Amino acid sequence: MTVRIGAEEEFHVLDAESGRLVPRAGLLLERLGTTGFASELQQSAVESNSEVHDTLDGLYADLSGTRRRLAAAAAAEGLAVVAAGTVPLARVTPRDVTADARFRRMAEEYRRVADEQLICSAQVHADVPDRDTAVRAMCLVSPWLPPLLALSASSPYWLGSDTGYASWRTMLWQRWPTAGPAGCYRDAAEYDAAVAELIGSGVISDTGMLYQDVRPSAHQRTLELRIGDACPRAETVVLIAGLFRALVRDACHRLERGADPRCDGHHEWLRAAAWRAARSGLEGPLVDPWTRRAAPAHLVLRRMLHRLRPALEASGDFGTVRDLLDEALAAGSAAHRLRRTVREADLPTGIDLLVTETRGDRLPAHAGARRPRPQVTARHTAGRPRTPLHPVTTPGTPG
Repeated sequence: MTVRIGAEEEFHVLDAESGRLVPRAGLLLERLGTTGFASELQQSAVESNSEVHDTLDGLYADLSGTRRRLAAAAAAEGLAVVAAGTVPLARVTPRDVTADARFRRMAEEYRRVADEQLICSAQVHADVPDRDTAVRAMCLVSPWLPPLLALSASSPYWLGSDTGYASWRTMLWQRWPTAGPAGCYRDAAEYDAAVAELIGSGVISDTGMLYQDVRPSAHQRTLELRIGDACPRAETVVLIAGLFRALVRDACHRLERGADPRCDGHHEWLRAAAWRAARSGLEGPLVDPWTRRAAPAHLVLRRMLHRLRPALEASGDFGTVRDLLDEALAAGSAAHRLRRTVREADLPTGIDLLVTETRGDRLPAHAGARRPRPQVTARHTAGRPRTPLHPVTTPGTPG
């Protein structure tokens, strides 16, 4: 079975001089058009949608091209864009909600939770044969999602302060009434009945407000990963997409063989595991899905790679994912890189790092050294050449 993949990425819109979040996504959408791009709840964010791809290299080329387009459009307006769970400098206000009837209703209903929705994520879609399979596969893939969150962690700062978390976006996101573990269901009919009950309660208004860590798409034959932060490096999105595709392929294979998910109905540990990943990123312990005990992040992820090797090889992804994982573990999470830069220089230089990585440039080894401000300016964000996907080999590399 060919399991195609696609990704949705959300980007913060910053003032290029100050590095502060600004409600000017509308200007970017006017320049970019609506094909492949969309508005979000807050006017300070814009979403991109990739094409559907068979290979990780194809996905990477797509994401990189989109980021170049966004950076060029932003530079023309004196803006910059950042793919990260949060940005360090922002303000909370109820006045910056996008002028859309649905978004306005959400802002009125959820108040401060909606006001503080100054967060961005990256979502990955993977093909499934049918909706029943998608629903049943959720139970099989869910234990392995917190390690993917740890890989994506990019949001240590909130409103100018270090939160102590690698993904503060997760803590903000989990306040929504449907956020967290997806739960387990016998089939699509049972899942859809639960969703209808939620909508009937009035707590949510539509299926678009199902914010679980993973969910079956309402419009496509895909399973959608939603647990992760937006990632400054496109390579991280590709790594997560490769691992998620392998999880879905492995789950579908197990279901085809008649495997019973054998869910014990206790999902408290899954929420706890997600908290642990949000707190630690790659720099502390995670909850091992096998033992449900604390273990170093690198050990959990390498065990995951070993477990998924047959599924990765079936998609031709093993060499690519192995190399990307090696690099991710060596470089540390985006949260770690940002903190290190701020520690060695200052917060504006950290913001410059996020803009630079989002654009696709790689900084020299001593990029944390203090540099004259302002760094994040229109002249710095325009016309950058594409950086090749250095650690990614052609899918199918022996490994």
